[in-house]
Amino acid sequence: MPTAFSSVLLDVPRAAAIWLALLGLAVVAVAGLVARPDLFRSVIGGRIRAAAMPSLLEEAAEERARRRYADEVATAAERAAATARRMRAEWLSAQEEVEAAWQTYEAAEADVRRLSATTALPRPHTERTPAEYADRERYLHRAALDAYWRRELSEEQLSDVFAHRNGWDPRLHPVDQELVLRRAVRDHLRARQEAARDREQAAWQAAEQAAVAARSLRDEAFAATAPAKQEQASLLPGVTDEPSPGVEQTREMPAVARPAPTVARGRAAVPA
Repeated sequence: MPTAFSSVLLDVPRAAAIWLALLGLAVVAVAGLVARPDLFRSVIGGRIRAAAMPSLLEEAAEERARRRYADEVATAAERAAATARRMRAEWLSAQEEVEAAWQTYEAAEADVRRLSATTALPRPHTERTPAEYADRERYLHRAALDAYWRRELSEEQLSDVFAHRNGWDPRLHPVDQELVLRRAVRDHLRARQEAARDREQAAWQAAEQAAVAARSLRDEAFAATAPAKQEQASLLPGVTDEPSPGVEQTREMPAVARPAPTVARGRAAVPA
């Protein structure tokens, strides 16, 4: 026991010296961190970020995938823009058709009002003979055929004329027959104007939807082609590259892509 205890006592000074050396190194390291905290942030934080960031091969693969996606979105945006232009042209054509149909209907309505005013005047006296009735029937058929070839009567109305139904009476006076014909023309033109208006509304909605789709794809293509700037989060709390509170930092605002100007006519606002 005295021999073992004496050997242990001989090693105590050596162990104490080692512990004192380690304690001194720790004190020096802590003092260095307190004096220069940015050294630990820049060196240790950089190594941690470098280990967390993807490798060069992974970055190259991601870049190829991003470019391929950007090309696909750009192609889809071009096609959507072409579709939007075609839809807008169809809508403008439908709008012009509505305007022309309305003007034609207004002219037919004016004819009806003009002829209605003449019904108060006395009719020229004609003898009611079979020959007179045959002349009136031929006049009615000829006038109806002329209106049909001018697209002022429908096929159903022309069939009613030759079948002498739905108010078509060949025995009426030519003035009364003309009034009946003008009213039928007015009704047909009004129906055609309403159908043109329905087509114009459908074309407007289609143009609006195509414009929204083209604008969305254009924004997506711009976002895909813009350089992606991603911030790497620090893995350790307090290990960042932010400047010290005493240093003023300025940052320029990135340019915001403005949407393309729109050309509005009527109700729709479709990108030019």
